[in-house]
Amino acid sequence: MKIKDFEAESTMGKINLSNILKEKDFIVIYFYPKSFTSGCTRELKRFVELYEEFKKYNTEIIGVSHDNIETQKKFAEKYGAKFPLIADPDLKIINLFNAKSDRGKGAARITYIINKDLDIVDILKSLKSPEEHAERALEKIKELNNIKK
Repeated sequence: MKIKDFEAESTMGKINLSNILKEKDFIVIYFYPKSFTSGCTRELKRFVELYEEFKKYNTEIIGVSHDNIETQKKFAEKYGAKFPLIADPDLKIINLFNAKSDRGKGAARITYIINKDLDIVDILKSLKSPEEHAERALEKIKELNNIKK
């Protein structure tokens, strides 16, 4: 399934998928319900811990929630995120990915892996813990790199 390219405000300025994919082989875009909550904090911290490993596989990480940009910047700064967190208060990107939560206004906890052609090559959801999103995404990226060689 292909995803439409988009531009969005992030903690690192305006970003757009196709520009990132000019330099990267994959993007892991993960959606989370709300910054600074227990599960979302654990998930972000795990992505931060594994970020250098993702970079070895020429992969960028992007986090998305419906929080505003100021909250996203504080969240990224507090936990050392060196990758962009997108503020999506209007739910445009959340809706584009069909990642809206069943429980409320924001995003569900769901992770997509996207290749250079803007194809979704894997979707991770309903995992036991928030940290698993980072771990399983890295496993999939390693697998995809082995296939590519």
